[in-house]
Amino acid sequence: MFDFSKEVDRHGTWCTQWDYVADRFGSADLLPFTISDMDFATAPCILEALTQRLSHGVLGYSRWKNEEFLTAISHWFLTRHNTQIDPQSVVYGPSVIYMVSELIRQWSSTGDAVVIHTPAYDAFYKAIEGNQRAVLPVALEKHAHGWHCDMAKLEEILSRPESKILLLCSPQNPTGKVWTRDELETMAGLCQRHGVKVISDEIHMDMVWGKNPHIPWSQVAKGSWALLTSGSKSFNIPALTGAYGIIEGVDSRNDYLATLKGRDGLSSPAVLALTAHIAAYQQGAQWLDALRDYLAANLQYVARELNAAFPELNWQVPQSTYLAWIDLRPLNLDDEALQDALIHQQKVAIMPGYTYGEEGRGFVRLNAGCPRAKLEKGVQGLINAIASLR
Repeated sequence: MFDFSKEVDRHGTWCTQWDYVADRFGSADLLPFTISDMDFATAPCILEALTQRLSHGVLGYSRWKNEEFLTAISHWFLTRHNTQIDPQSVVYGPSVIYMVSELIRQWSSTGDAVVIHTPAYDAFYKAIEGNQRAVLPVALEKHAHGWHCDMAKLEEILSRPESKILLLCSPQNPTGKVWTRDELETMAGLCQRHGVKVISDEIHMDMVWGKNPHIPWSQVAKGSWALLTSGSKSFNIPALTGAYGIIEGVDSRNDYLATLKGRDGLSSPAVLALTAHIAAYQQGAQWLDALRDYLAANLQYVARELNAAFPELNWQVPQSTYLAWIDLRPLNLDDEALQDALIHQQKVAIMPGYTYGEEGRGFVRLNAGCPRAKLEKGVQGLINAIASLR
């Protein structure tokens, strides 16, 4: 019913991944597997809703706090994540990272620290350090069965007086780890014990493949917290902007909304983002399920090809996200030499693991959110680049 094998030429659309690949990789003629958007057209129901809204012709100021938007969010959390939410606790923002940054400013002071699990999404470092806060890393440990957080180490970091916020990525980018209920409950208890507020970025919540389901932070939360997310990853609509969240506590919620409207002048949302989210959450489930099947097969393809070429990798499909976090450490490669071979010999752009912190050295992050024909070129390019260094 939905054809995800169709290749869409994104050149000339001001596309970060394709048109501006040279900004990060120094060359414009590369096949990119980089920033985490997908090469698929969004769901037909969204395109139809956008067309209908545009046909109205008037694009004046709008309000996000309307029944259709809040009902769509509540419906999605209930039907996809078995979670009831209070629509009155929902807030809007132009992006998840804007909301993260604003809550960091409101919930901490200059010089305080924010705790993150590493390797971490690179925008986390920028949001923390850009607000004159310190990063306190807790390294995830790779075990045979997946990624593990040493809760004793986490507690030691959370107990430090400068630790004010745990910025959680759930599911975790770049590792793809899906936190179990036990892990989430343990973290909630530790944060409550040490007076640490929690910001949970759940933008990848709909892209979970493994046996562990995604559990929204609201199901385990204690103390002060916020859950932030968007349909932008699931439905490939980040260019529309638009995110939303749940902020526990009336005072915290009102402080956030007062800043959104007063200081930043962002109370009128991008109306097409509202339109897209409502259509996605009310009508897009069937499309998303088909997309998920396609992405899961893409990741399985990556595993088959890599492990056939280099059995010592024994690479396993991540528990979540369409981002293949590939541990190349068994091959003892030089990160910079690999990037040179990928860019100059194979003409592909794949994110080096050190983008996500020192713990990412020896890894690459390959975006598998694309038609299989493109993915085949990227995986073969990676295999060829590795082979040239051995």
